[in-house]
Amino acid sequence: MANCFILGCEDTREAVVIDPGDDADQILMILAKEKLTVKYLINTHGHFDHVGANRRMKEVTSAKLAIHPDDVPMLSELSRSAASFGLSAENSPEPDLLLHDKDTVRFGNITLTVIHTPGHSRGGIALYTPGHLFAGDTLFAGSIGRTDLPGGDYDTLIASIKQKLLVLPDDTVVYTGHGPETTIADEKRMNPFLR
Repeated sequence: MANCFILGCEDTREAVVIDPGDDADQILMILAKEKLTVKYLINTHGHFDHVGANRRMKEVTSAKLAIHPDDVPMLSELSRSAASFGLSAENSPEPDLLLHDKDTVRFGNITLTVIHTPGHSRGGIALYTPGHLFAGDTLFAGSIGRTDLPGGDYDTLIASIKQKLLVLPDDTVVYTGHGPETTIADEKRMNPFLR
């Protein structure tokens, strides 16, 4: 039930896949239908529900796998983590690219800026391009990411949201790791965790 996002450049047909959590075959079918070539697989954090298809996607596309260094240790623990929830997942390959705060990821004519947003996990990131924010599990419509998992911290998460995300333009559309999209303005106005 995690959201996966495919972003493609209309001019070059280069693409990124953000949080390939599952259903690699479905993601690959969409990429083929749209004639997109994946340049990067980007994990907003290392929880199994957001990275479970890393191995298959990397094997098929040869795209570079990217994640924040603080969440790299999770990639080799996916099988164990999923089992604790009664689920299964394959461990991920090691990343090809480590993403840090303010780094940029370019594909085609699109640039994403990395925003390090610890709190849900130590290495959580969001990805920003003007008008659009891919927030992972940091911020949800009317809610925030859970902080009861290893590496989570409530005060750190709230600080990440207030200091790094709510400063973005109000009309920024926020694409969340779970559930529907929202906007920065709506979360400022209505999110009970951010008052």
